[in-house]
Amino acid sequence: MQRIAFIGAGIMGKSMVRNLKKAGFTVQIYARHPEKVAELVQEGIELFSTIGDCVKEADAVITIVGFPSDVEEVYFGSGNILDSAKKGACLIDMTTTSPELDRRIYEEGKKRGLHVLDAPVTGGDTGAKNGTLSILVGGDREDFESCQKIFEAMGKNIKYFGPSGSGQHAKAVNQIMVAANLAGVCEAYT
Repeated sequence: MQRIAFIGAGIMGKSMVRNLKKAGFTVQIYARHPEKVAELVQEGIELFSTIGDCVKEADAVITIVGFPSDVEEVYFGSGNILDSAKKGACLIDMTTTSPELDRRIYEEGKKRGLHVLDAPVTGGDTGAKNGTLSILVGGDREDFESCQKIFEAMGKNIKYFGPSGSGQHAKAVNQIMVAANLAGVCEAYT
């Protein structure tokens, strides 16, 4: 897998795109607001004006967008990823959403001959910049293994958790643990 379409080059996404490029991948992007990715374009990243054009020749498509509604839009809306990606492509949703949404993407992708992984991340913008994200992956193991080099370009702690939706479950558990620890710290100081 050499050509990656990336949807969601925001605060974290920009650094992830740069790390993928640094690792030798050809990366192309789609952005709703092209002015926000001007620096990536100046660095040689190709910008497409539609999702369909961006993903149609890509070996892998990575999404890390703001909200679950944005995920639904890019996968199921007009000119979407599922309808535009070439057969055999790997779709990797790295947005924090829900296991149900990512299982829905998985099921629709499988019907179209696509490989689908849910792979939410932890580590924030610093982890994205440094290429040290923790990546929590769900989906078919063979798809996880075939995307290992992609994950290694963006993260250091990469774990496979099981079938579709498992990455999102692991992320939820992580967030609950963070919240519980934060509540304990706050209680200790009051």
